[in-house]
Amino acid sequence: MSLSWTAFTELLRCTLLGHLRNRLALVLAVAFIPVWIAVARLCTSGKVVRIWLDAISAPVSAPASQLGQVASALGAITMVAGFITFTETFQSRQTDRRLLLAGYPRLPMLLAKLAAVALTATLLALYTTILLCISMPVRHGFALAVALAGAGLVYGGIGLLLGSLVRGELEGFFLIIMLSLVDTGLQNPVFNTLMDVAGVSALPLYGVNRLALSSALTPRSAWSHGLLSLTWSLTTCALALLVLHTHRPSRSRWFRRTRVHAE
Repeated sequence: MSLSWTAFTELLRCTLLGHLRNRLALVLAVAFIPVWIAVARLCTSGKVVRIWLDAISAPVSAPASQLGQVASALGAITMVAGFITFTETFQSRQTDRRLLLAGYPRLPMLLAKLAAVALTATLLALYTTILLCISMPVRHGFALAVALAGAGLVYGGIGLLLGSLVRGELEGFFLIIMLSLVDTGLQNPVFNTLMDVAGVSALPLYGVNRLALSSALTPRSAWSHGLLSLTWSLTTCALALLVLHTHRPSRSRWFRRTRVHAE
């Protein structure tokens, strides 16, 4: 148990240090999120928009600028979380391979990557919630932070999955950008006041989008919809762990026997 715990803490430390050494990731986290929220506030009118929020089965009236800020915050945190996790996972492929061949246990490595995703999503959510509370009146700050953390977990899991699958960084960046743009664009209440686009409930951010809007703008919080993001997070992280498990080498008897036969 102590060996596994030591391996877990050391690999988690190395993963977090990898995030800190990624200057582009730090710039995106520190600067991109507030800039994107400010752009939404400045470039969207203060005209009151009325939308139907199915999560609470009630209409919601709010200034377009506030709706735009919540949507922009979700979009920003998904891109940043996806980029950070994808970059670290993609760049650490060879390091992970060497560690496993050197005898590091596999399970602590996988759990360390998941813990890094969760910690990154939590920190980004807290930072983004503070920015939104400064920029606009927020009804339920804690529920909004949970929604933003859910968005970070979902796209952190997607970044972890893509970082284990794609062959080049450009492909991974492109997939994260396009998925985030489609996901947030179709659910942006400023552009889609009816919020009833066919199939929108199947998108990764559907649950956290409803939870974020209801928490920021109404007296009620759609907690049940937040569970949808948990389902997405568990699914993407489970797929990522499966890929990491199958694509990384092992020093087990089976691996050594297979390697001898191959040689």
